[in-house]
Amino acid sequence: MSVIYALATPPAQSAICVFRVSGDGCLAALPDLFSSQLDKPRFFYKTEMFNNKDFVDSVVVVFFEGPRSFTGEDSFEVYAHGGLAVMSKIIECFDAAGFAGAEPGEFSKRAFLNNKISLSQAEAVSDLIAAASKDEASRASMVLSGEFEGRIFDFCGRLDALRVLVEGEIDFTDEDEVFVDNLSELANDVSRLSAEFSGFAGSCSSEQGNLNKPKVLLAGPPNTGKSSLFNSLLSRDRSIVSPVAGTTRDLIDSELVIKSMVLTLGDSAGVRDTDDSVEGAGINISFDEIKRSDLVVLVFDELTLASVPFFRELLGKQEHVFVFNKIDICDDRPEGFDLFVSAKEMDGVGDLRKILSAKLSPKHNNSDLTFLVRKRHIDIFNKVSARLDLVSSSIKSGESLDVVADNLKTCRDKLAEITGIKTSDELLGEIFSSFCIGK
Repeated sequence: MSVIYALATPPAQSAICVFRVSGDGCLAALPDLFSSQLDKPRFFYKTEMFNNKDFVDSVVVVFFEGPRSFTGEDSFEVYAHGGLAVMSKIIECFDAAGFAGAEPGEFSKRAFLNNKISLSQAEAVSDLIAAASKDEASRASMVLSGEFEGRIFDFCGRLDALRVLVEGEIDFTDEDEVFVDNLSELANDVSRLSAEFSGFAGSCSSEQGNLNKPKVLLAGPPNTGKSSLFNSLLSRDRSIVSPVAGTTRDLIDSELVIKSMVLTLGDSAGVRDTDDSVEGAGINISFDEIKRSDLVVLVFDELTLASVPFFRELLGKQEHVFVFNKIDICDDRPEGFDLFVSAKEMDGVGDLRKILSAKLSPKHNNSDLTFLVRKRHIDIFNKVSARLDLVSSSIKSGESLDVVADNLKTCRDKLAEITGIKTSDELLGEIFSSFCIGK
């Protein structure tokens, strides 16, 4: 396979950036790229990086010799200063060396193809990165640790043991060998296996949208302080604040961490009648985003109270919070509001965080859930459970053992799809294309 590279950290200005490189032959390029002699794998070296004779940056490098690496191939990582210009220079350097830019998930895909991780562990890598809460991260880690795969292999082994008995009875029926002494006991073994498998499947969670961060939208009339409240919740200036109504003309969003939960916070254009086509387009986006949000925070001040009924009708039964802003310049406390704040003075912002946490925290108890899995896993579990029930009923009704053996084999093959032992190229492409580049 070719030598690939990717930026493993976000493409934004930061203290450092990290590049990953993997592929047979990549280590031969180290003397041309770095000024120091790099002798020992798995050691960090402080050195200078060059593109031909042009200085790129002072960096730290660590290299790994395959198969003792994440991908199972020769690989190295470069830790450089996190400026966008530096990143651009490093990319030029790798391109000049003949390296190819990695596709999404290509590092994890190579790790899977080189038997460094199973398919379920590769999926867990992506799920762990996308986890929106500590609970999700913990359950994804349980899959990544190999415990989930271990349970799957245990069930596979028990299915194989049952298949040996049944297929042995079929193949040696005319001889003195006895593989199945009692069909009722065989049915009981299958029933016990089915019950244990159902319990295991019940400890796995794959709720639709489970890995999508809750979406909170700040909406309302123009110039009520939505952008100020947005910045206050983030504790940084992310949205433009201006006394001129209609300043926000497009949706601005950012991640916000509240306790153990990560959510997406959006600041939308203020809703009003306007002849400005650009502002009007922003308002249309606001209407669309209101419908798509998990929670809408409506922000008003004393000058926009007349529009409250319009927004109540607009939201209907959608989850919402009504906030009265600018209490630093207004002593009134109108009825019908959930919270009174001053975004400018940060007064009440902490209480709003508590409300968001309370409204968006999972309403159900996940204490019995152990593994965070994919929908395809749940679909396989359902098919296997149905087949095991069919096996048990087939034995009890005296059906041919050929039917029993075929269903046991189907169960075994289905479980093999989870770990990737039996997986189509099309499915692999679909799975890894959803990964971030650099992983």
